[in-house]
Amino acid sequence: MIRKNALTATAAAAVLAFGLSACGGMEGDTEAETPAAGGAEESPATEENEGSGGMQEAGENFGPGCADVPADGDGSFEGMAQDPVATAASNNPLLSTLVTAVGEADLVDTLNSAEDITVFAPSNDAFEKIPQEDLDALLADQEQLTEVLTYHVVEGRHAPADLEEGTFTSLQGGDVMTAGSGEDYTVDDDSAVVCGNVQTSNATVYIVDTVLMPS
Repeated sequence: MIRKNALTATAAAAVLAFGLSACGGMEGDTEAETPAAGGAEESPATEENEGSGGMQEAGENFGPGCADVPADGDGSFEGMAQDPVATAASNNPLLSTLVTAVGEADLVDTLNSAEDITVFAPSNDAFEKIPQEDLDALLADQEQLTEVLTYHVVEGRHAPADLEEGTFTSLQGGDVMTAGSGEDYTVDDDSAVVCGNVQTSNATVYIVDTVLMPS
């Protein structure tokens, strides 16, 4: 059951603004650095991509959910690497419910403008675990929805090795805990990474099978 968060909309906005400031601000076309993930697959060389902060190389992806990512086009790993994270997610069929939620929370521009972040992105299957009545209530409550979604975003691009025993402060303000090794990682104990090390022009994305809830 989703618990109502007691923070006010003003406090939530202040936390989000602070987090984005720590991420390097929301303005400018600084070219994002290619993350230090081990062994990138062959892909086009990184080049400047006007308006999106630079094009990334597709990373070495892992996890059973990666098989459901389109092989080509805007929603493929190569296609997502060219777009900022909210735009890239909108092209991936695994993330359509998340895209709806981000739109309802009015966070599209915020996420697309952030620099060097890591996003733990709940798949459609993750949202299906939430009872429909509770999910509808969450989507209708912009303040709580913002709290939940910004809890899935942490500062910096983190390679899989960083997740082995990690504690990261989310833009929401709470700590996100990760554990695992190789190609087997969990977030906050219960949410498994089903497709990891997905690159966008401004973020590293780990698609997870459970929606994370801030305490």
